[in-house]
Amino acid sequence: MNTPDQFVDVIKLNTRREETWRYRGRILENSSNSLLIEAFFNRADLTFNGITLRENDRFIERYFLDRWYNIFEIHDREDDHLKGWYCNITEPAEFSAGKIAYVDLALDVLVYPDGNYLVLDRDEFAALKLEEFTRENALNALDELISIVREEKLTGLI
Repeated sequence: MNTPDQFVDVIKLNTRREETWRYRGRILENSSNSLLIEAFFNRADLTFNGITLRENDRFIERYFLDRWYNIFEIHDREDDHLKGWYCNITEPAEFSAGKIAYVDLALDVLVYPDGNYLVLDRDEFAALKLEEFTRENALNALDELISIVREEKLTGLI
């Protein structure tokens, strides 16, 4: 599909497959089942569960064709220190020429540099009208991510 140093549009979709966010990223690595990209936060600064996300913070993002999540490693725009990881529970990513698209399923895992983590948006996930297959895969993905975090293997996926 794409090779390193090419740019892609990342397209976040809701469960109705409507676009909710779009930004550009640069491919760092292309494997048979995933893409690793670098992107820069393109929204105004905001504090979120104890982490301040700032415009132009550097994100290293892994998207999978065969997993129900993606992982964003967040670095500060000034000194590149690690702020944490943000893991989205999603349908497997879709790769096409110049694009990565994913359907966000609301559940998220925020992981702090010290290994502590929060599961976010359980109520929002519960309210989604999803097929049982999708709901089950999303919950399995959440369990898998929590295991990865507890076993301190998250950095190995980035």
